[in-house]
Amino acid sequence: MSRLPSLSVTLAAAFLSACSMMPRYERPAAPVPDAFPGSALASPATADAPPADAIAWRDYFADPHLREVIALALANNRDLRVAALNIERARAQYRIQRADLFPAVSADGSEVAQRLPRTLSTTGDATVVRQYSATIGFSAYELDFFGRIRSLNAEALERYLGTEEARRSAQISLVAEVANTWLLLGFDRERLALARNTYETRQKSHDLTRRSFEAGAVSALDLNQSQTLLQTARADVAQFSAFVAQDANLLALLVGAPVPDTLQPARLPDGVSAVAELPAGVPSEVLARRPDILQAERALRAANASIGAARAAFFPSISLTAEAGTASSTLDGLFESGSGTWRFIPQIRIPIFEAGRLRASLDVAEVQRDINVAQYERAIQAAFREVADALAERATLSERLDARQKQVEATRAGFGLSEARYKSGVDSYLGLLDAQRSLYAAEQALIAERLVDATNRVTLYRTLGGGWR
Repeated sequence: MSRLPSLSVTLAAAFLSACSMMPRYERPAAPVPDAFPGSALASPATADAPPADAIAWRDYFADPHLREVIALALANNRDLRVAALNIERARAQYRIQRADLFPAVSADGSEVAQRLPRTLSTTGDATVVRQYSATIGFSAYELDFFGRIRSLNAEALERYLGTEEARRSAQISLVAEVANTWLLLGFDRERLALARNTYETRQKSHDLTRRSFEAGAVSALDLNQSQTLLQTARADVAQFSAFVAQDANLLALLVGAPVPDTLQPARLPDGVSAVAELPAGVPSEVLARRPDILQAERALRAANASIGAARAAFFPSISLTAEAGTASSTLDGLFESGSGTWRFIPQIRIPIFEAGRLRASLDVAEVQRDINVAQYERAIQAAFREVADALAERATLSERLDARQKQVEATRAGFGLSEARYKSGVDSYLGLLDAQRSLYAAEQALIAERLVDATNRVTLYRTLGGGWR
């Protein structure tokens, strides 16, 4: 072959090897508004404020005990460990697929011994024929002219990267769940402390009422009402004790190890003492950086790559088998001069009739791509709603907390007045008991509102993609 034809063949092969049947990937437009509704009302946004995904969880959660508990969970949680192992598995699968881009070279040594009966032997006697060989080469290496293997490699890469995003998403969820459970434990312990204090106060009041009844100063109705309030507080103490134990069990499960008592909250922390304030005036494109959204996009990219592999299957595939070495009838002559041997087997496969299998495979790949587009858009919409809901609640929390605080102050003042009027004989004991009941309910409602405020901060941080760094 002359030099010019050889060069033409080389250039043509290089050109064909650069072909790819993958459609050009374009990220679908986010089917959500450019800004979150009500974000300006939730909290003031500063121009230099970092987005949530740029704030590490250690910088966001202010309480040092909570930070230590989160660190323990990240080190011991079994679900997060499974997510990390899934990454290792996907990485290995990607390396397996990537290996198809290169020929697999192997060395072989063999001995073939065959006995020929005298009826088949050229000498008329039974003989044993031996053949020794030592070769090195590769077999069935496919030349990726139309990008089928590269498309499969790209698909495996995207799925591997998708598992990375899945681990980050699992970490965000774990950080948020641990923080919320830790806050819930403090909430139930504070409710338990309030119930115990109320029970002790009502026990003293009931003892006084019972002595007054025995002296004939109050009626049996007053005694029964006092007993009712006492037993209500007692039931709350028992119920909240169970809640505290259940919260501690859940926290231990999330952490993956027993949580030391020194790291558990004695009460619900106030406001930013446990969780920082997050600027809410952020554009909706921040959602595209959330790990779960990136995972959905990786799945879409993988589906896009599989279309390239399905398209390439319509075109001829060329595979090569080649080996070179030595062969001899005796072991001593295996490496003597003149014992060299080689074999070269090119093979081309041209699909002619597949009964619609290739067309159906391409249809499956294209439909799967459309499914992944819909799933990606659905994930964007679900994430947008999560943030919008958190912002809607954030916008009213300040007013609700102030209202609950003022309600407690008013009911406490009302209780003081009722107690003074009862002692002076102006009001009945029933009015005093009603004031006690109202104060207890208002104090419980204030604690609950403080929990909503703290967990809302955690939810907003999670939904905006913070916590995985």
